[in-house]
Amino acid sequence: MSADPHAAATLVRLGVGSRGLVLAHGRGASARDILGLGQAIAPEGTAMIAPEAAGNSWWPVSFLAPMAQLDPWLDSALNAMDRAVAALQADGLAQSQIALAGFSQGACLALEYAARRGGPWQSVIALSGGLVGTADDGTAPDQVLYGHAPKRLNYAARLEGVPVLLACHDRDPHIPAERVRASAEALKAMGAAVETRLHPGAGHGPGAGDLEAAQALLQR
Repeated sequence: MSADPHAAATLVRLGVGSRGLVLAHGRGASARDILGLGQAIAPEGTAMIAPEAAGNSWWPVSFLAPMAQLDPWLDSALNAMDRAVAALQADGLAQSQIALAGFSQGACLALEYAARRGGPWQSVIALSGGLVGTADDGTAPDQVLYGHAPKRLNYAARLEGVPVLLACHDRDPHIPAERVRASAEALKAMGAAVETRLHPGAGHGPGAGDLEAAQALLQR
């Protein structure tokens, strides 16, 4: 196993402008797939960039796997996001001009990246995702978390005033609503301005009004 499985992650770019948007794709998808979402939500004049995971998956287990099982894939995925952000910064964009967005596994990655690296970001948009990992807080297993103990969501970084959109179905087959709510509270504790949109039902994808909410954030 490589210590850095996403070291050769391709960075796919689309558009130029005075705003930046880093997009993280979901499991089984590609950078070009998620750039399609970017085209649907980003205003004109947005420079978009999307890293592509090795094997089209950022990690081979659930995002709710114990933290020990997520290495080295998670750290490598975070490094790929670093490179995407750095590419936009090399074009003259400040961090505060760059937004982060993702769907599904990519939404989880975008949130975890923002929480670990801290702000300022233009905004953070997570469609069907939550903060990553479980089983490091020493408490009892929780069946909602696939039988794992919870994770300490006590990040050291700050996200003062960063707008964050969390959108998910409350019976999403992959993303427990409990983790979405816990992620929202953790991000609020870091200073983020969080909007949580939990839709009734068992879907896995944007709900009614989610893309419009994302558009509104990116147009700020």
